[in-house]
Amino acid sequence: MIGPKPGIEPKPGTGPKPGLIPWPPVIYAAAILVSVVLGLYIPLPWIGDLLGDILFAAGWVALFAVAVLWFTAIRTMIRARTTLNPNAVPDHLVTTGPFGVSRNPMYLANTLLLIGVAFVSGIAWFFLLAFVAAFVTQKVAIEGEEKILAAKFGKKYRDYAKRVRRWI
Repeated sequence: MIGPKPGIEPKPGTGPKPGLIPWPPVIYAAAILVSVVLGLYIPLPWIGDLLGDILFAAGWVALFAVAVLWFTAIRTMIRARTTLNPNAVPDHLVTTGPFGVSRNPMYLANTLLLIGVAFVSGIAWFFLLAFVAAFVTQKVAIEGEEKILAAKFGKKYRDYAKRVRRWI
């Protein structure tokens, strides 16, 4: 096992440190840009007729869920008096609200945004790149954030991580 022994908390300032670039917004913005460009120049076939109408409606439901997730996650973080900056070390471990269902509700919302836009617009690239963006976000941001949280909050974070899934 890499990291401190269970029950032994690291000294302040000795744990992993956040990076300088807020990768998640950059990753999702790039996925949106690439999806639009590929949709214009290399369009993929999309489902039509009744199933297409159902996906269109599901896309609007997904976009509504995105707004709810963003709003409740931000409100929960503000009430907990912790940072909204993905590169800052949080002041408090937030485990309530949407964080009680997903350890990363804002990244989940960003992924759901791409899926919802795919269903509404019919641009399949959004759907495909949603999963690419989620994977890259996990590797570039989430795994590092989890190390920082484990170093700062120790057992409290590890117990939370056992109870609540990373995505859904």
